[in-house]
Amino acid sequence: MTGAATLLRLMLRRDRLRLSLWAAGIGLMGFYFANAVQVITEDEAELAQLAGMFADPVGRLMTGPAFGMDEPTFERFFTAGYVLFLYILMALMSVFTVVRHTRAEEQTGRAELVRTNVVGRHATLSAALLLVVGANVIAAALIVAGALSGGYAAEGSVLVGAGALAVGLFFSGAAATAAQMSESSRGASAMAGGLLGLAYLIRMGGDMAEQGGTALSWASPLGWAQQTAPYVEDRWWPLALLLGGAALLAALGFWLSTRRDVEASLMPTRLGRRSAGRSLGTPLGMAARILRGGLRGWGLALVLCGLLFGSYAQALVDAADELPAEIAMIFSGESMMLGYLAYMALFMAIFVTAAGVSGLHQLRGEETRGRAELGLSVPMSRSTWLGAHLTVLLGGLVLILLLVGVAMGAGAAAVLEDGGGRYFGELVMAALHQAPAALAVIGIVVALFGWLPRAASAVGWVIIGYGAVMTNFGQLLELPEVVYELNVFGHLSQYPVEEVSWAPVAVLTGIGAAGIALGFLGWNRREVNRV
Repeated sequence: MTGAATLLRLMLRRDRLRLSLWAAGIGLMGFYFANAVQVITEDEAELAQLAGMFADPVGRLMTGPAFGMDEPTFERFFTAGYVLFLYILMALMSVFTVVRHTRAEEQTGRAELVRTNVVGRHATLSAALLLVVGANVIAAALIVAGALSGGYAAEGSVLVGAGALAVGLFFSGAAATAAQMSESSRGASAMAGGLLGLAYLIRMGGDMAEQGGTALSWASPLGWAQQTAPYVEDRWWPLALLLGGAALLAALGFWLSTRRDVEASLMPTRLGRRSAGRSLGTPLGMAARILRGGLRGWGLALVLCGLLFGSYAQALVDAADELPAEIAMIFSGESMMLGYLAYMALFMAIFVTAAGVSGLHQLRGEETRGRAELGLSVPMSRSTWLGAHLTVLLGGLVLILLLVGVAMGAGAAAVLEDGGGRYFGELVMAALHQAPAALAVIGIVVALFGWLPRAASAVGWVIIGYGAVMTNFGQLLELPEVVYELNVFGHLSQYPVEEVSWAPVAVLTGIGAAGIALGFLGWNRREVNRV
């Protein structure tokens, strides 16, 4: 532990802006959700009607077990519909921060430099966990303040904040363990993030089956937090599962760190071939080697989700007559079936675009770690280097969109009782129809990569997060029109409910192409490894 306090001060110095934005953003979102639900409903009758949106199986699939939706209040509506997303943000903040100060430091060699001083073996991990605990406490306190500002019950509000804190601590421990297993920060983040994704999928299955959740819901750390049922039953004991899991995972991380050398990993690294394949001697082959792992992981997860969402098509048809008007508003169009499929295509396109932004972040990592400079030391122009990576990335995104559409179409065709096969082609086209929106986001991020590389990934994730919130809740929040216009994913027509409108397709494609052109211009003019 020697030197932990000094390292903690250094981490605070480095993350003073980053963690402040994370905590303030989460707190602001909690404040907004807690107060917005009182603005969008005018009376109790309208609130009761709106509550059916979350009590419905499709609503529970997306947001949770819907405790208290048979007798809804504003505070119960707040927890049933929105608190899960605060939990997920707390988990992501914790994972990224722990990995950034542990495995990423070892990957760059800075951890070894620190170890040349009088620093204990556990000092770095201890300081990182203390930093994350502090950030989680601040964010949780802001969430509680936001809930109290809405006039909600004190015990339930504190329980919401405590649940968010416990989820953050649990995934901090998961990240501490993952950092010992993988030799790269990307691999460690993928492991901890994969656990979060698995927790969400398990919760989906458990919560969709029955209001209040089922035994399957209790197999998910996210489910443990939601089973506290704030403002309804106010159960505190499920938090012991999260806190106990956090303590065990953190202890496991400390123990595993004593079983390996600095910069080594516990998972064996696969030996490379004795000689490189011929494709690695080409720009495209090298780019494919760098990006294929991330694209493959995102692709597999999204195709499985597409198959899952498509297989719910018959359940939606059976429940169509009982769905509340707010669900119908989201699944717009004369046909609820086609509206649901169009919404799913848009929803999945947001995640496919996230895969693209993640790939561009990986590209930035190649630059900051010096590997891009090595690649450019051979007779290869900068345009060729960037062009090869963008070719692989964009080709991969189109392939993922195609496969997601095929998976959704196959799932729908398999379960629909009345000629489900006729929707297969429409779903494939609906998924591919979202490609211009993804291209526009990629173009914006590439333009920033060329001129303001430090801001590129952050802006990309903000665009995706904003698009996800507006797509899911925008139509319910009654916001000014300009707020909707800022959503890149909100301009394309909802095919197959509506005919394809080519004007937004052309505009979004133009934004993407112009952004990529600007990115090439900046990349060819600035210094490599410019920070």
